[in-house]
Amino acid sequence: MTTPLNLDALFRAYDEGVSAEHIVRQVYARIAEVADPCIFISLRDEADVLEEIRAMGPRDASKPLWGVPFAVKDNIDVAGMATTAACPAWEYSPAQDAFVVARLREAGAIVIGKTNLDQFATGLVGVRTPYGAPKNAIDPEIVPGGSSGGSGVAVAHGIVSFALGTDTAGSGRVPAALNNIVGLKPTLGSWSASGSVPACRSVETISVFGLTVEDAYQVYRTAAVFDPGDSYARRIEARPLETPPSGLRIGVPDAATLKTFGDTVQETSFRAALSLLEKAGHQVVEMDFTCFYDVAEMLYEGAWVAERYSVIEQLLARDPEAILPVTRQIICKAEQLSATDAFRGFYRLKDLARRVEGPLSQVDLLCVPTIPTFYTVAELDADPVGPNSNLGTYTNFVNLLDMCGLAVPVPPRTDGRPGSVTLLGAAGKDALLAETALGLEKAGTRTLGATGWKRT
Repeated sequence: MTTPLNLDALFRAYDEGVSAEHIVRQVYARIAEVADPCIFISLRDEADVLEEIRAMGPRDASKPLWGVPFAVKDNIDVAGMATTAACPAWEYSPAQDAFVVARLREAGAIVIGKTNLDQFATGLVGVRTPYGAPKNAIDPEIVPGGSSGGSGVAVAHGIVSFALGTDTAGSGRVPAALNNIVGLKPTLGSWSASGSVPACRSVETISVFGLTVEDAYQVYRTAAVFDPGDSYARRIEARPLETPPSGLRIGVPDAATLKTFGDTVQETSFRAALSLLEKAGHQVVEMDFTCFYDVAEMLYEGAWVAERYSVIEQLLARDPEAILPVTRQIICKAEQLSATDAFRGFYRLKDLARRVEGPLSQVDLLCVPTIPTFYTVAELDADPVGPNSNLGTYTNFVNLLDMCGLAVPVPPRTDGRPGSVTLLGAAGKDALLAETALGLEKAGTRTLGATGWKRT
């Protein structure tokens, strides 16, 4: 018997007498069935997970995620498991869980393993890893997305109910679009970063992939606990979801500034998603997105590349060959920058942020394609940088502008590839994004990831 692992179905199965041991065995059977050894960098022994489940005792209603299997991107600490950030020379053994992981385990969730990623979370493609790239769950010819590729693929295959990623430039959203799942990028600081390997600490967050919007948001609420030990933490309310709203003004790229790099099927899919929003009673407001693209270009210039460099500076000095050439090429651009360049970057970002204040004040939310188009593994082999940059078209600006984001599946494109849009809002609007997304994900005949399980 196979139990769908979205939370409603899983909890219903538990209510009907399915055991947590059965679910754990199903998880490991599914890992064997998928047979992709590159999804996980490290995997817990099935016997150890079964022992943990038995030690938890009977189902506990006070633990909202009791018996829920999840995976953790391997730049986030899990006690007793190595953290590598996809660099063997970086490997260390943490003595305790990352703050977010600890909150989820306290709620009864069960760690299965540590997932593969673009090295040091530098990439949106999922193939920049010395451990071999995980295969896209929908179409193995397409890149899995990154940097949280292993986490996105694990959820899409129905191996786990949810998985943690991280998101600086879109790493918690791009894999969601490419694998037909939900990617929730919280408001910066609402989730603690304690116990994670930073890429750009000032503009990044741990994120969550789920099979449904409600699943991802429930996980988010569970771990949205203020951490006084994280100097970037903020007190952000993670309120319960309410009835989906109507009458919102939703800003979208106008025809002149919508970018799909010639992918007319993607443009058609996006227009269809906007029609769904209009049918739900919202007003679609076309906007010039040039300023947002200008902000996006800042992320790999100046201060923020130098911030990445600061994380691995000692490793670069000691053993530069331990870092993949493409990763080294991107991050070492910082060696040509000065402190003066950094301040110029800060000033330019402030200027650009001021320019988008007016347009943003006229709308409640934004809606954009999560990705502008699709790229194959072969295309990445031919050009490791260009397609990666293009995938960040609608994601790179979000954290720089202190926005929250939710990538949500919409009906498949006319060519069968997954449809996905991202809702974006000001800091603290995480719940409004989720409420607005509920109708989008229910449109058409929604299946969960690559599992064939129906959205109920």
